[in-house]
Amino acid sequence: MASTPSSSATTNVMLAIFEKKTTPIDLYRPLRNYIAFNYSEREAQNLEDDLQTLKQLRSDLERQPDPSLPARRDLLQNYFKALCLVETRFPISPDKDHINTVTFVWHDAFKNKQKASQQNIHLEKAAVLFNLGAVYSQIGLSYDRATVDGRRLASHAFIAAAGAFAFLRDNAATKASIGSSTTVDLSVECAGMLERLMLAQAQESVFENTIAKGSTPGVCAKISKQVGLYYEEALAATNSPTLNQHFDRAWISHMQLKAALFFAEACYRYGLELHEKEEIAEEIARLKTGISALAESKKSTKGAAAQILDAISKLEANLNRNLERAMKENDRVYLMRVPSPSSLPPLPAFSMVKPMAMSEVLDASKEKMFASLVPDSSAKALSRYTEMVDDIIRTQAEKLQQASELTRVRLKEMDLPESILALEGNFTLPTDLKEDVEAVQISGGPAGLEAELQQLRDLRRVNQEILVHIDELLQKEAREDAQFRSQFGTRWTRPQSSTLTKNLQDRLSRFAANLKQASDSDARIERSVREHSALMSILDRRPIESALPTLARPIMSLDANEDAILGALKQSLRQLETLGAQRAGLEDMLKEMKRKDDILPKLMTSTGSYEDLFRKEISKYDLISEDIGHNIEAQEQLLLQIQAQNDEFAAIFNLEDYKASREKCYKQIQAAIAKYREIKDNINEGLKFYVTLQDAITNVKQQCSDFVMTRNIQCQEMIEDVHKQMAGLSFQDSKSSGAYNNYPSQSQRSGSQQQTDPRPQTPYYRPPEQPQMAGYAQPPPYSTQQMPPAYHVPPPQAGSPYPPPQAGSPYPPPQAQQQPPASHEYGQPAYPGWRGPYYNAQQSGSHPRPPYTIPPQYPPHQSGYYKQQ
Repeated sequence: MASTPSSSATTNVMLAIFEKKTTPIDLYRPLRNYIAFNYSEREAQNLEDDLQTLKQLRSDLERQPDPSLPARRDLLQNYFKALCLVETRFPISPDKDHINTVTFVWHDAFKNKQKASQQNIHLEKAAVLFNLGAVYSQIGLSYDRATVDGRRLASHAFIAAAGAFAFLRDNAATKASIGSSTTVDLSVECAGMLERLMLAQAQESVFENTIAKGSTPGVCAKISKQVGLYYEEALAATNSPTLNQHFDRAWISHMQLKAALFFAEACYRYGLELHEKEEIAEEIARLKTGISALAESKKSTKGAAAQILDAISKLEANLNRNLERAMKENDRVYLMRVPSPSSLPPLPAFSMVKPMAMSEVLDASKEKMFASLVPDSSAKALSRYTEMVDDIIRTQAEKLQQASELTRVRLKEMDLPESILALEGNFTLPTDLKEDVEAVQISGGPAGLEAELQQLRDLRRVNQEILVHIDELLQKEAREDAQFRSQFGTRWTRPQSSTLTKNLQDRLSRFAANLKQASDSDARIERSVREHSALMSILDRRPIESALPTLARPIMSLDANEDAILGALKQSLRQLETLGAQRAGLEDMLKEMKRKDDILPKLMTSTGSYEDLFRKEISKYDLISEDIGHNIEAQEQLLLQIQAQNDEFAAIFNLEDYKASREKCYKQIQAAIAKYREIKDNINEGLKFYVTLQDAITNVKQQCSDFVMTRNIQCQEMIEDVHKQMAGLSFQDSKSSGAYNNYPSQSQRSGSQQQTDPRPQTPYYRPPEQPQMAGYAQPPPYSTQQMPPAYHVPPPQAGSPYPPPQAGSPYPPPQAQQQPPASHEYGQPAYPGWRGPYYNAQQSGSHPRPPYTIPPQYPPHQSGYYKQQ
């Protein structure tokens, strides 16, 4: 049997609530004075825009009505958010230290003559919430409920109105009712009643759409029954002691009739479903119950709208018609016993609506008004919350780090994944050992030692050649001196060369001895290279991993399950890697969550307990903490599984023997590196020794060249003097008395030089910083105290074949005479522009560039894994 349209669906009668009225008030001046007094005048100037905005919001609120209901709704929402910000920053109360010049006055919405006036912001906030719910109810009533969209929008508006009244009941009504000056419309009971009324009208709009869509009678019955229940709850609230005399009789009648109407409508729809199931007896009972409810409701119709009474009459006619039909069918066909209405179970009900959550709509934490004003209480609360968050982050981060460290240690103990990589040919060295090998190979490796040994040989040969050249210079000068002494006899009065070069000869002998011992050291180094070339050859393997032993599959297998075991172990390791990546992501999530966790705005707008807010905010971290716990637990189980799989893998692939051979190879590489370093250090010490020695020998060579040059000039002058003496020329007594017993002075020789030789006169050779002596009876010029060495040779390293610089050592650092100062006559060239052998164009006091330079030191170790013993 097809259902007929509902009689109640034809009515559009619903209730809307008028706003509360208020009196004008000035918030600007008291709040600005408070800022200037408690903060600063500059702060008050900075917040001028916020103060003007608050003033304008209050002024717009006082002006009624607004041009449109949505604009009025937005105004109330914005003003409520502003009040939340004002509440946490500006204490408004009769206290003398607070803002005590502001008094809020609001009239009752249902009894306009009643009003409340309080010096606190709670009354203002409660009144704004009440007006917000009232505006939402007016918006719902403004839609055309003759259309599907109109009914849907009306339902949403009534749901929002219910949410506003619920928010008023739970958050502001109790605080606003404290004190002697209150109004009933802001009480908890009234807010609850209005919430139920708005839900009833929202459910009624849904029911009208359900009928329009042609839903089944059973569905319509459940929705209709819930409409009636909401109206019954609202009606019951009006009978409370607080409200029983507060509402007009028309409101009471409206809710009574609506409750009965939708209960009867549910009975009617449920009866249609029972008729289709041929449950005639219960249908008759349900129809009788609905008729009785309608009959009872007609007793209190005073002030009720005519549309509701008309809907009741139509529904009653439908119920009686279906009841008459059902009774006839039961009497003629079914003959069932009709149960009593009291024995029937309650009709099922289903709610399609619930109050809108207004906490997000009215959340002021994102508002910027008065953001620069932070009271001490809020700052301290923020500090405490930050400590709570930091403690959570620190605890969870430590758990993650401990889990990662545990994984690393356990895998290292099981030699994973190195053993699997070795089986696949992907060998690897420990990081420290790998770095040491790379450093050896970068410096040339064992193969490059031969080139450095050749450098030692070349440097030794150059030093020897320079010594031979110096010896030849001195011997040649001595032979020439002996020849002239033999030729001229007693007339040749110069000291013999051997008396003047004794010191130079001694130094040359010491240099030769040093070279001899250095040659022996070089031979020992070369012998060490030859003896350990086989050991060090492993360092020339590229890549070095090719020298490692291989892990091979077993030659014979009983069940051929190696691949299955290896595959299972790899899969477990991949799962472990995934867990590690998840831990890294969880740690990043923790840090990001903490970075974005700014509850200061919520603290500034919170009017309740900070502890409640803290518990709510801290709960954000519960989910990620649970994820961390699950991750660590899963890792522990997986490590146990990997341990069992690795034991089986090690037994099949003979892993212990492989580990032993690999460790042996590691030790061989370490020994090769140690020996290479030892040889490398000895070679570097040798190169340093030869370069330093070459500088000293070159310095002595320059001194010998100067000595020979001076002796040659002296020789020429003496030959001229002897020839003149033999020719019978007469000389002055002053000249002849000291011609050869003393070196002639510069002024005495200048005249003779100008007459006999156009070249500039150079004094006879004499040692630096010595007074001019008469004749050659004095000690030879080179018997003076030995000069300090030209170079300081750093002490050789441990194990160096070259001796330390100490007395009696066969290879002390070579001693070199310092060049005399440029202003001294000693060492000046005999002729302008003359340069002796091995003499370069450097300034006096500089040393010639050695033919070889010291190669760079062995690259420093990058880690402390291997230390020189």
